[in-house]
Amino acid sequence: MKIAYYRVSTGDQSIEAQRTAMGGPFDKEFADEGISGATVASARPAFAKLLELVRPGDVVHVYAVDRLGRDAIDVQTTVRRLIDAGVTVDVQGLGPIARGVGEIILAVLAQVAEMERQRIAERTAAGRAAARRALAETGKTHRGKDSLGRPYAHDAAVVRQWRADMGASISATARHFKLSTATVKRYCAMTA
Repeated sequence: MKIAYYRVSTGDQSIEAQRTAMGGPFDKEFADEGISGATVASARPAFAKLLELVRPGDVVHVYAVDRLGRDAIDVQTTVRRLIDAGVTVDVQGLGPIARGVGEIILAVLAQVAEMERQRIAERTAAGRAAARRALAETGKTHRGKDSLGRPYAHDAAVVRQWRADMGASISATARHFKLSTATVKRYCAMTA
């Protein structure tokens, strides 16, 4: 059986792009959307189903090594598990991964994917730190935003004051300002 596995973790990635690049047709397709490559492959819902379904002689196609994961040991363990089960893993552009040289190439590529994940985490942390510094110094982040999170839907002080003046409940305040109850609770917990 020809099986395709897709994984996307962010909105700017597309399963359709992976599907098109890999060609097909496939007998079965499995896709994990919104799941980080740092998540162990067997813990991803679609990949776990794939592992239950595969049989000796099947071929699992993936667009790139980092679609299997960004943890080098997990990628190698996953591929070895599939190979031991008689399943061929075919990586777009690399071809079928076999014992020996194929596993060595896979190990190097998996290590590169893991290093990229670490670089992404470092860049993200540096960006958050720069935003916090700029926010403390200027009242705006380095990108000109008023806060680190989503922009405030309403002024928290206005929401708190309206709730106090009206003697309104959290849910009534949320309805009035068209906010979630969690947002109203957060606004009410803020100090003036």
